Order: sequence, then structure tokens, then C-alpha cells
Amino acid sequence: MEETRRRRGLLTAVVVAVAGGLLLAHPWLPGLPGNPMSLVETFLPWLGLAVPIGLIVAAVRRSLLAALVCLLVGVAWVGVFREPLGSDESGGAYDLTVVQHNVSDENTSPSRVGRILLGPDPDIIALQELTEESLPAYRLVLDPTHPYRATVGTVGLWSKHPLTGIARVDLKPAGVGPGWDRGLRAVVRSPHGDVTTYVAHLPSVRLRASQGYATAWRDESAARLGRALAADRSSAVLVLGDLNGTVDDRGLAPVLSEVSGNRDAFAFSWPAALPLARIDHVLARGTAEVGPTWTLPATGSDHLPVAARVRR
Repeated sequence: MEETRRRRGLLTAVVVAVAGGLLLAHPWLPGLPGNPMSLVETFLPWLGLAVPIGLIVAAVRRSLLAALVCLLVGVAWVGVFREPLGSDESGGAYDLTVVQHNVSDENTSPSRVGRILLGPDPDIIALQELTEESLPAYRLVLDPTHPYRATVGTVGLWSKHPLTGIARVDLKPAGVGPGWDRGLRAVVRSPHGDVTTYVAHLPSVRLRASQGYATAWRDESAARLGRALAADRSSAVLVLGDLNGTVDDRGLAPVLSEVSGNRDAFAFSWPAALPLARIDHVLARGTAEVGPTWTLPATGSDHLPVAARVRR
């Protein structure tokens, strides 16, 4: 009986230690067929669940080893996520408020969406999954306060301030057919200086029995966006979009090598019913810096809107 208890305590310790190892070492672990590391990185904060579960098992099994491993991994988790745990969303000085939202092409209430998006009085609103049928309804609710607008394909940008240099950004993976436009670039002429703003919607990722975590199109689209950002010499750059990955996901490395966000809050945006990951982003570089970031109430989309303060 005692030997069995020790073995079970050892198994718990090993499982929790593996979770801790993934938490700390994931950036250096190699990619594997099926992209399991991208999947782990998408839900990285949730590895911390191994700690309370492990502590319960350790208490039941009376395993000091398992309890000690749980405590060490718990300390590591707090160290990794100390910024969101200690965040102050009140925020300090800022110049712009921006809102990013995948509205869902199946959303039947654009007017409700608009009211929610206008809640924090944003300067800039970026939307994805616009359709020809829904665009007039979004214009009706957003144009009165945000008269400057740009749309390309299924993405759109509304602004209180004039827009110039509006252009399509080619994010289409090689295997995708015609009519796929999910990227735009425009310069927002804000009172605090010009901000070159990208709106992007990268391809979805899926778990498939034959491919594992299928990210190939998303990764190729991220590489295209990364190249566009690398070639852009603007002094202030914003990227607003549904990137279908988190800031820990290695598939977004081409983008995140060019811009960064604020990690002072988890601000999980997907799925809206039970948010588990922030795949909707406000990112910046140069003289633009992302401040406090948070989510807005549900709109009927499968994503929550993400809002952020931006210093210019």
C-alpha cells in the first residue's frame, strides 16, 4: 500500500514537472509534426491548472514530493505571468483608444455590436469578418462618430481622424483561392501624430486527425504580414487584428519580431462563451506603445472585442 502511494505521488510529481517544463522552456523546444507546441503555447497560462490539481492529488496520496513539485511549478507560473497578475488597468496617460473585434460573419445585430464598440469612446475601430450584406449596417452605426473609413475585402477600419495612404496588404497564403482579402494599411492622422495602422485577419487554425494542429496557412499569412511590417519605415505602427494565435505562439514570430503588445492583462478574447486565449491583438512599435488592454462585453460574435490605450 505504501509503495503504491509513493509511485502514485511520483507520477503526479512527474506530470506537474512536465507542465512546469513546458511553461518555462517552450520557446526553445523544437517543432514537431502536427505542431503540438503551437497548441500548447496557445493555452500556455492554463498549464497552471496542473498545480491545484496536483496539490489535491498530493494531499489525497500524502505525497510530500508531489506537493513540493507543485509548489515549485506554482512559483514558476507566478513568475512567468507576474505582469497580468499585478496589472493596473487604470492606466496612466494615453493618447488614443483603439478597439479590435472579429464581429463574425454570422452576427445578426450590427447595431448592438456598434453600441458596445463605441462604449470606451475609441479613436480607432478595426473589424474583421465584414460582409457585403452587413457593411451598410456597420456604417450606419459607426459613421456618425467615426466618419473616416477604409475597407478591403472582409476587414475594415473606422477612425475619428482622417485616413490617408489606404492600401490592400496581401496576406493570402499560396493555397487560398481568389477573393480572399484580409489585410489593409492606412495612416491615421491623429492629433498626436501619424500612426500607420494595419488591420489583419489571419487564417483560422484547426485540430485535424490527419494533420494535428493545422497552422500552415496561418503561419504563411503571418510571415507575409511580418515582411510587410519589416518593410514599413513609419515611425509609429499599430497592428489590429484577429491573428488566430497568442503572443506565445511561435507561428506568430514573424509578426511579433516587428511589433509587441501589452502583457499586463490576460484579456482572453476567444471563445466568447468561455474565453481561454487572447487571439485578438493590439500591437505596436516605434513611437506608438500599447498601454492597458482589456475586453468588452460579448456582442454575439464568437470573439470578445479587445480595447487598448495607446501612447503616441
